[in-house]
Amino acid sequence: MIALGSDHAGFELKEKIKKYLEEKKVETKDYGCFSDDPVDYPDYAEKVAKAVANGDADRGILVCGTGLGMSMSANKLPGIRAALCWNEKAAEMSRKHNDANVLCLGARLIDHTDALRIVDVWLKTSFDGGRHIKRVEKINKIV
Repeated sequence: MIALGSDHAGFELKEKIKKYLEEKKVETKDYGCFSDDPVDYPDYAEKVAKAVANGDADRGILVCGTGLGMSMSANKLPGIRAALCWNEKAAEMSRKHNDANVLCLGARLIDHTDALRIVDVWLKTSFDGGRHIKRVEKINKIV
């Protein structure tokens, strides 16, 4: 299951991502926000990150204006490796080398078509393991 969240700036893109995933038969849970009325992005980053950290979701996708606030907020929670991705290569490498479990996107910085391609690559890419395991374990130990 993929946990979804956004602030008001990311609401429209989150809705497009949700529809795209539902059409692909990917189970989602929307943690908000539910309109383009102004809200605070840390509230939604926390909800999605907690769902991933607690095992209620396999991975999460967060969207705000730049993706920066969401990634900073989500990465405060232990066990979260949130990656701000701006293209398909960044999405691929965030999974292969860092085992990113939360994807962050900037709705004001990438268009919707590119965002859906990034989501697709991120969901299809597996963690390479191997030499990267010890590095991810080190990330997980940082408090």
